[in-house]
Amino acid sequence: MLKATPTLKEQLPELREGQSVALLQALHILTREGKLNQDTRRKLKQVNHLVQFIEPLLQEALDARGDVALADHGAGKNYLGFILYDLFFKQRTQGAVYGVESRTELVAKSSELAQRLGFDRMGFLACTVAESLTHPALPETIDVVTALHACDTATDDAIAFGLARQARAMVLVPCCQAEVASVMRQHKALQLKRSPLAELWRHPLHTREFGSQITNVLRCLQLEAHGYQVTVTELVGWEHSMKNELILARKMKPDRPGEWARSRERLQQVLDELGLQTLQSRFAV
Repeated sequence: MLKATPTLKEQLPELREGQSVALLQALHILTREGKLNQDTRRKLKQVNHLVQFIEPLLQEALDARGDVALADHGAGKNYLGFILYDLFFKQRTQGAVYGVESRTELVAKSSELAQRLGFDRMGFLACTVAESLTHPALPETIDVVTALHACDTATDDAIAFGLARQARAMVLVPCCQAEVASVMRQHKALQLKRSPLAELWRHPLHTREFGSQITNVLRCLQLEAHGYQVTVTELVGWEHSMKNELILARKMKPDRPGEWARSRERLQQVLDELGLQTLQSRFAV
């Protein structure tokens, strides 16, 4: 007896129900033959997993105000924006996705692809995350801010954008944060005399890793001090990516000023304890 030909879903269990094969081929995640290689399989798994966190946030905003806008910072080739549009926005008549990317050639390619696919509620801005704060093409209300592997201080700029727009939620996967580690290196000798805790970053490798960890701790405290409930988890298993920390922040009702004040105090104490006062303005509340 002949075996039934396996369905595409059976061949590619990474695909979500109803996910566009044509889109994934256009993004070069799937080959023309509908295959995945090891790198694209990992990328698709990461993005689809992240989408599962974002979809409920989009639906909450849509239910609350009848519309929803998402800004994706450091968007690159807009994998996240396109897949979100395909899985969430395409089935609805409201909502828009905005991709912010400084490389003009990637913005041009994304614009062409969105037009070809009929994704008419996608917009693309050729600017830095910092420049997007005042960009006229972005609506005043942005409900969800995302930044997937936005390098170094671009994640901080995305947080600043979300705070300025009073976003309902932020979804951040930081990458390559070097600024805090650089400041720690400058004051290493002084800190070693001052505190035995400086042994945590005495060696260069530890400085880099500890600096990265503290950067995200400071970001979480900053978000909490602005009234966000913060959850930190893994995006995917460590075998798929070393840049794996997922920070989810949701704006809470303004009824916990005491907790926000404690987060502000903790933030300042961490800056003072680690000799990071020069970064006060970046993490200021």
